Amino acid sequence: MNDINPDNFKITTPVKLADLDTKPADNYDDDVKKDALEKLSGKLAKLQEKMYAHNRYAVLICLQGMDTSGKDSLIREVFNEFNPRGVVVHSFKVPSDTELQHDYLWRHYLALPERGTMAVFNRTHYENVLVTRVHPEYILNENLPGIENVEDIPADFWAKRMEQINNFEKHLSQNGTIVLKFFFHMGKEEQRERLLRRLEEEKHNWKFSPGDLKERERWNDYMACYEDMVNKTSKPNAPWFVVPSDDKEMCRCIVAGILLSELEKYTDIQMPELDDKVKANIALYRDQLEKDA
Repeated sequence: MNDINPDNFKITTPVKLADLDTKPADNYDDDVKKDALEKLSGKLAKLQEKMYAHNRYAVLICLQGMDTSGKDSLIREVFNEFNPRGVVVHSFKVPSDTELQHDYLWRHYLALPERGTMAVFNRTHYENVLVTRVHPEYILNENLPGIENVEDIPADFWAKRMEQINNFEKHLSQNGTIVLKFFFHMGKEEQRERLLRRLEEEKHNWKFSPGDLKERERWNDYMACYEDMVNKTSKPNAPWFVVPSDDKEMCRCIVAGILLSELEKYTDIQMPELDDKVKANIALYRDQLEKDA
């Protein structure tokens, strides 16, 4: 599966989500997809080891999508070959009381990856222009000056937040963090079927929440917010990739393929060479260790 072209999924001009497929244009047998993902994951793991040794870049991978869109399973399958020291996953839930005492980006700053490592944000700082936009009453929990009621939220509030996020990501990229963002584009009917499976399969029952159905009722509102989000915040330094996710296995292959293609562009990432003095004395060090036997 060598035909995964990141440009087919990257948002570079305004789009309408309704015009983008939720099913992949091409599909393959399950065995082909499984083999492709295994190879891609292995290559990514090797690249990450090189990045860890190089210790110049960090990578921030942002995953957004509606409930059941496959974010959790993708993390498990794509990153299972990685050395645990090289990748950290952060799943952002409802902000805590402590987090609400700071600006909305504060908790995300704390979770940013160190140089040489990757961080996966499973749900991200974009929740602050998605969930809170669909449910503006949540903004009241932030105790912002001048906002006592929902009616006090200015008309340009969300546009300003997205501008702040753009500046946040620009700052990261200018200081050595590679930012790659993925929206899992799933159809409403596919979500219905996945929610039904959660109810019908005992091992998945724990994942179901009645709140999923309440959020599903706001599907069109969420799609409008997602569309505005990808159009206003997909930048060359921090692009959005809209990935069809009705087929979970194919979605994983596409994301892994995009990650590999984008990271391989950084040709300066190389394994460091030994210090000349160390290299000149390798035989001496080997002799010392052999004598210790």
